[in-house]
Amino acid sequence: MLRKINHIVCILLACCLLYFSSQAQNEISMPYSSYGIGMVNRSSNGVLDAMGGVSYAMQSPYYVNFRNPASYAAFDSLSFIADAAASVYMATLNQRDLTQKNTYARPGYLAIGVPVTRHWRTSVGIVPFSNIGYSIETETEVESVGPVRYSYSGEGGLNQLYWGNAFKICKGLTFGINASYLFGSIYAYNNTEFDGSYNINHYVNDAYYLDGIYLTAGLQYFFNIGEKHRLGLGATYSNTAYIWAKEKLLVNAYSGNFVSTTTYDTVLSQEGLTGNLHIPQSVGGGISYSYKDKLTLAGDVTWQNWANYHFMKPADSLHNSLTTSLGVQYIPDPLSNKFFRKMAFRIGGKYSTGELMLRNKLISEFGVSIGVGIPLTTFNTHSSINIMFEYGKTGTMANDLIRQNYFRFSFCFILQERWYQRVKLD
Repeated sequence: MLRKINHIVCILLACCLLYFSSQAQNEISMPYSSYGIGMVNRSSNGVLDAMGGVSYAMQSPYYVNFRNPASYAAFDSLSFIADAAASVYMATLNQRDLTQKNTYARPGYLAIGVPVTRHWRTSVGIVPFSNIGYSIETETEVESVGPVRYSYSGEGGLNQLYWGNAFKICKGLTFGINASYLFGSIYAYNNTEFDGSYNINHYVNDAYYLDGIYLTAGLQYFFNIGEKHRLGLGATYSNTAYIWAKEKLLVNAYSGNFVSTTTYDTVLSQEGLTGNLHIPQSVGGGISYSYKDKLTLAGDVTWQNWANYHFMKPADSLHNSLTTSLGVQYIPDPLSNKFFRKMAFRIGGKYSTGELMLRNKLISEFGVSIGVGIPLTTFNTHSSINIMFEYGKTGTMANDLIRQNYFRFSFCFILQERWYQRVKLD
């Protein structure tokens, strides 16, 4: 038993190191991430993402659904679950007749779930909360000055380290809560460069360091209709989070070209400026239906009050967002001993109005996904590899805006092992 726990701890530490190293080395490329806290992560786990991201009325002893903490109550009383995922994106940005293609990888999440008592289950994990990555360059002709080049770039985002607990209230009814520590950094770089080697140019490095507490509470209720049908209802509420922010601002002056310049004059250097970032409250609800554990259908709706978003820097004009998701899963025979009969087939779709409006156009997001769950008999009958393919679109080309089309390939590995089992002696 002790040796198994040590192996599990080593695997989790290795996954954590891989998560943070991939966070540092892989960047997204999306101009709209320059607004607010970046591109908000609306993904669920590797199983549910293939079903459009539905999560509020979904629970299972074979994966960790961290979007609704009440779902942890479904964990098996004798099993340990480790659930991890990563994704590769192939994105194309379009504006008028301009096209730019990018490929980047992102860690998905790392989560574990264990039983504590008969009516209490717990889970810990780390999930990206938002991502920032953009690089924009423009050039304009200024009267009596000449050409002026502007460049804007940024990187960073927020991570969510959570500890969740779920409790069985009565038959079919469960309650859970995630207490999360949000932390991360936002870096913005601005450069203004004039033509000519004798002009004085400016480079601004503006960094924000963020951390704070975020709470999410969830409820789920499941009941049977006859012997073959099961209906589930779920809801979550996330509070308004007041995140502490500290700013470090550096302004440099230089002459010549920025790339080849080695000498800078510091115009302004400020550290220790503090303030708050307000992440607004959100409410979500969902419903699910299953037939003999073979066929599952689910739908979700999420509303978030982004109009109350606030940051210490000049505020972006954000709007309340509404996100809907639909998904289906089919398993030919969950109890079969045949490999292909136990495979899970999934399909789903999602639509979000987004929280950003530019030039009277909402920067909405649409996506469709398909996936397959492959059982791993090497470990036990409930460990699995889950593969998902998603096509999505963000933004629009109307009013000279940018549209992003992307393909996402996601790989999720779920390990379920016996946590404790009493040995019988003859």
